[in-house]
Amino acid sequence: MYKRFYNLQRSPFDITPDPSFLFLTKKHNEALAALYYGVTGRKGFVVLTGEVGTGKTVLVRCLLNILNRANIAFAYVFNPLLSPTEFLQYIAGDLRLPTSGKNKSDLLLELSSYVIARHRKGMTTVLVVDEAHHLSTEVLEEIRLLTNLETGDAKLLQILLIGQPELDESLDSVDLRQLKQRIALRSHLGSLDLEETCGYVYRRLQIAGNKNPAEIFPMETIIELHRQSRGYPRLINTLCENALIHGYASQIRAITPEVIEEIAVDFRLNILRPAKAEREKAAEASTDVARAARTLLDLYEHLKNEQGNSADLRMMVGTGARKNEPYI
Repeated sequence: MYKRFYNLQRSPFDITPDPSFLFLTKKHNEALAALYYGVTGRKGFVVLTGEVGTGKTVLVRCLLNILNRANIAFAYVFNPLLSPTEFLQYIAGDLRLPTSGKNKSDLLLELSSYVIARHRKGMTTVLVVDEAHHLSTEVLEEIRLLTNLETGDAKLLQILLIGQPELDESLDSVDLRQLKQRIALRSHLGSLDLEETCGYVYRRLQIAGNKNPAEIFPMETIIELHRQSRGYPRLINTLCENALIHGYASQIRAITPEVIEEIAVDFRLNILRPAKAEREKAAEASTDVARAARTLLDLYEHLKNEQGNSADLRMMVGTGARKNEPYI
């Protein structure tokens, strides 16, 4: 509804990961290059991590478009909450291999034959797992075993794991040390700095059709936008989209910092509660402290009573002794 008012041909700040709006910062460019090189160089195992809303999925969508144009077959897993067998079934199905009535051994044989046949033709096969921080230890171990599909000089299946920093924590566990050692390339996406935030907003507005983005979001507004979003692209999109709606409703051409601040308050962007696990850990620590304090108080009372009993005994023995007679 605001597009004509702001001289736009399309919505510039949709939350859906549209590769046509990809804004390549230095970090994003390095991450995309690492993913692409990992595939084309047949490095076997590549990991990309980043906080929520840093642009991981749009980067992956861009990579998938590149793979499609290069005729590289891939299986894309976007919901990894699966058992090991379900995981293998999903991969085989996405590669258009038959899965009906097949057990785990059958699926592994199908996958092995498929990647070997493609390798003999000089073709590459890729497994891309988004939201990989949700993978169970059992499925991660299954992925490790899939990296065993190799020849003497190349990996037959290229595996890309993309997820939040919790994925790093999983890979750091002792149980998965063998998988961690097989990582050939690793990248991490962080938040945007102020200059990148400005470039990100203006670039999206330009792609959407506006030739003078600074008239809509002046620099003082960009500064407030960066402060409220902390440089996370998804939050930038949310704030900007709602700012344009607010601006259209109020018939204001230039979005002010106050508008951004008001929207951030409405969306409770500065209110972050600890995760459930952290709350439980803090409550457990508090309980331990209280228990230790009670133990010390009990010990103090016990020692105090012992001291009182000892003094009473000395007085009783001393009273019954003759003058100048020692007592024990």
